[in-house]
Amino acid sequence: MELNTFERRIFSQNGEDGITMKLLELIYNGDNNDKYYVEFGVESGRECNTRILWDRYKWIGLQMDGGNENPAINLRKEFITKENVVELFRKYNVPDHINVLSVDIDFNDFYCLKEILKNYKCDILICEYNATHLPNEDKIVIYDKNGGWDGSNYFGVSLLSLTKLGEKYGYSLVYCDKKGVNCFFIHNDVIKNKNLDFKGMGDINQIYRPGGYGSGPNGGHTADPLNRKYISFDEAIDV
Repeated sequence: MELNTFERRIFSQNGEDGITMKLLELIYNGDNNDKYYVEFGVESGRECNTRILWDRYKWIGLQMDGGNENPAINLRKEFITKENVVELFRKYNVPDHINVLSVDIDFNDFYCLKEILKNYKCDILICEYNATHLPNEDKIVIYDKNGGWDGSNYFGVSLLSLTKLGEKYGYSLVYCDKKGVNCFFIHNDVIKNKNLDFKGMGDINQIYRPGGYGSGPNGGHTADPLNRKYISFDEAIDV
């Protein structure tokens, strides 16, 4: 199956909503009972990857953001680090099995996701990647507990590094949106149980999309004026 024909923007930043809806159809076949999502880095929750789940599908879940709170949609104001992310999941009673997890905090995504995957299992994983880095580049920002995006292309994680993390915990890369912002993974158990097959599945070179949102390297944000160092997956996995 070629997923790019299903991109559609309803509440998401780009075409992520359409991809999510197609994956739900393939995996759950219309069964939306007892489904749970988590997303952090949602700002107000008006434009994000999981609004479609509570607005259209009536799922329950948790959203978190460092600067916004809205109890009506269970959006909690929390500054997330690798040290506290699992503690926050427990604080808000996140189940061990998460149907959809979306991660977008513009800096320490790799490190926080690593802690989650050690402790939780997801069916569908959506994560921002840094499209500045080409598909053969293994690059992750150096962890900074208080780090955040400064407008440059020094943020997050390359698609290769993120795919290595996914593979370590049993997930396969299935898609990147056309703007080169978010990538999608599905747990291998789900792929096997539902006999799913997607064009280029697991092939970073086929699935990678360059950035379509800036004038910097590879269509991404402007180059880091400080020329800060990145580290590799092997260096970051034990941080």
